Amino acid sequence: MMLRGFTTVTFFADDMAAATAWYTKVFGIEPYFNKEDAYIEWRVGDYQHEFGLLDSRFAPHQPAGRPAGAVIYWAVDDVEAAYQRLLALGAEPHEKPTERGPGYVTASVTDPFGNILGVMFNQHYLDVCAGNGFTA
Repeated sequence: MMLRGFTTVTFFADDMAAATAWYTKVFGIEPYFNKEDAYIEWRVGDYQHEFGLLDSRFAPHQPAGRPAGAVIYWAVDDVEAAYQRLLALGAEPHEKPTERGPGYVTASVTDPFGNILGVMFNQHYLDVCAGNGFTA
């Protein structure tokens, strides 16, 4: 078995119309896929990764006391600017910008729908992009 990379990340929302409008502002593009307003999807970034938004009634449930979900970090050139922009759009602080080591800075917010959205400057990501012919 060979893992070839992530294809789609899915977040959940109770108010799909509000979440669709918010993420359309965040990404600066319209979604390319809409399945009966229950699942909305955008293609974002250097590799056109898929970001999906699914109505919360279809969200997986964990037994009480067990964490659910994951934090995805989007590559950005300026973590502080991205963090401040997300806050200005209505997100709440989750973790302020923090240097994790040389070439790695992360921050995260909680979107208006309860999902944690991370942003990261990651030198390794830029190196991979350069190796694949993309420029920063």
